[in-house]
Amino acid sequence: MSLVWPILVVAAATGIAIGVMLFVRRQAPEGSYFSDGDRASGVFGVIATGFSVLLGFVIFLAFTSYDNTKQGAEAEALIVAQQFETAQFMPAAQRQELSDGLVCYARYVVHRAWPRLEAGTEGDRFNPWGVRMFRTLQQVEPNGPTEEAAFSKWLDQSSERTAARQDRIHAAQGVVPSPLWIVLFLTAAIIGAFLLFFADSGERAKTQALLIGSVVSVVAATLLLLSFLDNPYYGGVGTLKPVAMKRTLGLLAQERALLEIRTPLPCNASGDPR
Repeated sequence: MSLVWPILVVAAATGIAIGVMLFVRRQAPEGSYFSDGDRASGVFGVIATGFSVLLGFVIFLAFTSYDNTKQGAEAEALIVAQQFETAQFMPAAQRQELSDGLVCYARYVVHRAWPRLEAGTEGDRFNPWGVRMFRTLQQVEPNGPTEEAAFSKWLDQSSERTAARQDRIHAAQGVVPSPLWIVLFLTAAIIGAFLLFFADSGERAKTQALLIGSVVSVVAATLLLLSFLDNPYYGGVGTLKPVAMKRTLGLLAQERALLEIRTPLPCNASGDPR
């Protein structure tokens, strides 16, 4: 997400909380609404501790998913580059078609699949070039130990590429279930309401503003961080981009040049079939 919107959201939430606190402070008795401040602080500590523990657990879950997604994208790009090399040892009848299919596969990931990841609709679609390469592979008849080894290696790499793709798209739909979001926002609201009962007409306005403003700003910023980790494909600072696959496309272009492959690819620059 863009940095502007999170800053505005945190500032708005903090400003509203401070405004409500100062309004409640006007009618509040001296010493807050609690007759026993120590006991109230103990109850607040229990609520805040429970919220922080739950939030920490959920952030760890979301960050783990974020890291796995990033590693999946990098692994998929690496396997595509490795498969291009494996394709050069396949039978001549299918060698060119498999090599071209890998380039188109990479282009499709960068220009077609990635925008759908940002929209959250990639999980229900296949990469068409993966299907085409599978059909081409069905026609392969290895002749000799080299081609047989290449054929077996290709099958292993295809399975690894599919697994890496699944890791890449795993976080597109979000990993934090709705009940957890409900509990987190409900607990945050309870903490904010509890703080209002610490309103004290005998305290200075600045002190009261700092009391609730610091808590609300931290809670709002942390929830926004969790929202980012839950879906790291939405546009903005820190979101995942197809950097690894773009690098693989550059490597494949160099390898095609070194192998003096000048035949036109069966796809355009965006990975769509010609």
